[in-house]
Amino acid sequence: MAASALSNALLSPSSPTPLPSPTSHGPKFSVVRFPNPGSHTAVVAAPLRKTTSTSRFAAFCSSDAANRPEEDKPIELRYPAFPTVLDINQIRDILPHRFPFLLVDRVIEYNPGVSAVAIKNVTINDNFFPGHFPERPIMPGVLMVEAMAQVGGIVMLQPEVGGSRENFFFAGIDKVRFRKPVIAGDTLVMRMTLIKLQKRFGIAKMEGKAYVGGEVVCEGEFLMATGGGGD
Repeated sequence: MAASALSNALLSPSSPTPLPSPTSHGPKFSVVRFPNPGSHTAVVAAPLRKTTSTSRFAAFCSSDAANRPEEDKPIELRYPAFPTVLDINQIRDILPHRFPFLLVDRVIEYNPGVSAVAIKNVTINDNFFPGHFPERPIMPGVLMVEAMAQVGGIVMLQPEVGGSRENFFFAGIDKVRFRKPVIAGDTLVMRMTLIKLQKRFGIAKMEGKAYVGGEVVCEGEFLMATGGGGD
């Protein structure tokens, strides 16, 4: 009975009569017309909700991509590569070290006789990881110190400062601290800066810091013997 009453109400002349759905070429509105010409609400229109992808949506994505925040960029495009000031072949021309003890892969900043910044890519294929340690691959601290000393050698073993690769040794290490472990997959960034040079005695004092991801992992003071003893 309730259903019959509702049906009669919908079919009565006083009820609004819905118009046919608009075609694809018609207006994008849902229109309902009332039969009373004196009514102030003769036509009621409401925008239809789009349910399919449109060119407007595609255009929005395209323009938005050009202005997307830095953190929304693909991670492989977010970080630039380190610059190359001296590549591995140029490093080999300066340092006498060879496998497995050449621990500098690239120089990214260089001021002869003053300072240098270089990187060591730490990989699981490094020869020390099978023994240090098999279950937890950590770069030995003494090898971090050795790598930093080699960067110091790049600073000093140059014609500009009267260096000579035939006479370059450790003379002392002071205030060395290891702040965090360095593991396979890390990039060790090492900065060595000359603090004092005694040319008469061939002694150089340097300050060194090594970083991973911007955090200090090792630091200390290095005393080196350098000069032209082999000339």
